[in-house]
Amino acid sequence: MNALVCEMCGSQDLVKQNGLYVCQHCGTKYTVEEAKKLMIEGTVDIKGTVKVDNSKDIENLYQVARRAKKDNNAVSGEKYYDMIMVKDPTSWEASFYVVYFRAYQSKIADIQSASISISNCINTVLGLIKDNVEERNDQINSVKEVAEKCTTIANMLYDSAVHHYNGIDYSIRERYNQELLDRCCAARDIMYKLGDTIDTIFNDYKELNFVAVDAWKNGIIKHTANFRLFRNKSANKSIILGYASKIKKYDSGYVTPTVNGCYVATCVYGSYDCPEVWTLRRYRDFSLAKTWHGRAFIRTYYAISPTLVKWFGNTKWFKKMWRGKLDRMVKKLQDKGYESTRYYDR
Repeated sequence: MNALVCEMCGSQDLVKQNGLYVCQHCGTKYTVEEAKKLMIEGTVDIKGTVKVDNSKDIENLYQVARRAKKDNNAVSGEKYYDMIMVKDPTSWEASFYVVYFRAYQSKIADIQSASISISNCINTVLGLIKDNVEERNDQINSVKEVAEKCTTIANMLYDSAVHHYNGIDYSIRERYNQELLDRCCAARDIMYKLGDTIDTIFNDYKELNFVAVDAWKNGIIKHTANFRLFRNKSANKSIILGYASKIKKYDSGYVTPTVNGCYVATCVYGSYDCPEVWTLRRYRDFSLAKTWHGRAFIRTYYAISPTLVKWFGNTKWFKKMWRGKLDRMVKKLQDKGYESTRYYDR
């Protein structure tokens, strides 16, 4: 005669309860007749509710998914985190990385929608962390991980939009101004939404205050970069000042960046974010701003250039006249060591 072994899970821990033999491991129930048959023949027709333990499967999926995350393998990452989310819908990690890796694979035309999808998932993901991650330190580390990845994907999508725009022929670039603005604003909003949500859900976690601050600062940098393209400059300036006020609650020394921009240079080159303007902005911050006469020039420039651009910015002769002068100036500055790589205003 065989030992009484559960047909479903192989456990020998079966206890008689209310006239039935119940497996203490998986919950399968056997009648007395079925138990006898199981001991004699080793097989029965299973009846009753069966609890399936899939924890091992989920553990294996996490190992594969995290390996893909470490390798930055977006295709595998999306696939395996999607499988985890089906089995464990409370997983913040799966809920976030499915969207993250999907956005990571987006094409130029999908930058705006990819950015919106990241923004839309932030509230859910941080809510899952607050509700399902037990230890405070684990919550903090999880939020920091989400913030780091949000910053990475926002910067990547933003830079891709700018790079694509700068690659368009100068003579027709202005036709794509609104397209650039839509994509850059969507990437910017990832950072605003991240900071706002951290500040709302984890407002009593002092360790996360500056994570929210860094997100808002990043958003403001992206907001001011193409400020000249906004039709309603007053409304956008109010938004920037609003976020600057939030930052100052935690960082009293924060200085709100100028929203004026390099008016003439931006007009001529078509973007505040392009190699030529990055060089000029470095010269402004690291040379002109260091002397009293340089600062006087900057103040005069910002006082006069907006009017010049408003009057003549759409004329070919204005851009042609300044293009040659600025090209020569940029070349000299680059020869002196002023770089043309991405630059964030000081």
